[in-house]
Amino acid sequence: MSATLGRRTFGPMAHGRCFRTVRLSSTATGSFHRRTPLPPSEETLTLLQTYENLSPQPVPLRTVISFGEQLSPDSVVASAHFTLTEIPKRLAQRVRSLDCLPFIVGTNPFIARIHELYQRSFSALATYPAPTNIEENRAFTRRLESLVDAHSDDIPILAKGFRESARYITPAATSAFLDEIIRSRIAVRLIAEQHIAVSHALETPQEGGSVTRELGIVNKKTSPKELINMCARFVTELSDATLGTSPRLVLEGDLDATFPYVPVHLEYILTEVLKNSYRATVEHHHDDPGPLPPVVVTIASSLLPPSPQRPAYMSIRIRDQGGGVSPANMKNIFSYAFTTADSKGALSPTGDDGLDGEITGKGLQTGLGSIAGLGYGLPLARLYASYFGGGSGLELVPLYRFGTDVFIKLRVLDMKGGEEVMI
Repeated sequence: MSATLGRRTFGPMAHGRCFRTVRLSSTATGSFHRRTPLPPSEETLTLLQTYENLSPQPVPLRTVISFGEQLSPDSVVASAHFTLTEIPKRLAQRVRSLDCLPFIVGTNPFIARIHELYQRSFSALATYPAPTNIEENRAFTRRLESLVDAHSDDIPILAKGFRESARYITPAATSAFLDEIIRSRIAVRLIAEQHIAVSHALETPQEGGSVTRELGIVNKKTSPKELINMCARFVTELSDATLGTSPRLVLEGDLDATFPYVPVHLEYILTEVLKNSYRATVEHHHDDPGPLPPVVVTIASSLLPPSPQRPAYMSIRIRDQGGGVSPANMKNIFSYAFTTADSKGALSPTGDDGLDGEITGKGLQTGLGSIAGLGYGLPLARLYASYFGGGSGLELVPLYRFGTDVFIKLRVLDMKGGEEVMI
């Protein structure tokens, strides 16, 4: 069966996939309303057909970061070629998945906005000529940075769209779609941000003129203590401004530990868990006399050295006395769009709209935006914690009416222990 769209007729499974483009029309007030979807351009259809046969495969994280280990013009140009090879394949796959959403879901203005943005980004990179020198790479890097910025609020926009479309798609289908698109999005941003980092590093050599250094998305000496303190300061200010008070933080364990990791991922995980702990503590004890009980964070590095059979891990426990999670809510605690926070209780610097601003100072790199009150905090934190391997990555153990322990287990990205780290 085909559908007449404007003056042209396209089947719902054009070139073997259910591609479609959803166009949005602005009203006088600047809001959006639904209209019949229009097909992609002929050029985009041809590109999508080409990339349909180039399904992305996981690539070693070692490959992605290798372009910054011995930095040179040749390594940066090679990084640009790698970026232009890998990212369009992943974006094409995301366009396919958005096309194949139920029609009424795909025409939601928020989801349609993301659909159109992914399609434009795919076309921009799939047609971009591979740089052959540093000057051409400079222009490419500026273009890549603009695309990264354009996608910084993808997740809160999708959250709004799926919340509005909940009656037309099952929770299981929503979770499967979001897990897939967010994991792919993490890989795309890792590849893009690594290339941006090495390109800028070549332009700004170290003292003495040396440009040979290891850099980029993985910080070999990520300090859990420093990130915990930074996130706690942010959440404390948020709690004081939103709830009128905040618990103190107690930090214990292996405070001098460092490990190779992506700092902005850990920053997001810690911020989301601490926001929950602080809010729960204040609300559970708001009528109690005396000071609030502290939120206790324990750092524990792996006791065993990595080996070919056994990777190393960094573990963090966040313990609060915020009353825990009721048994009725536990089954939904990691479900997208489940939240126990209303707009007044959510620790958000921008309110519960979720479409403005960033969660932390480095939120732009993580590209999550503000999602407080939308129910995405814990499922996203667990997805980020598990992304590089290590089981669930984040486990929550409630003591109902007393408090909650959250255990975060992070794969050490030393590139030595266990199986190859893939993205």
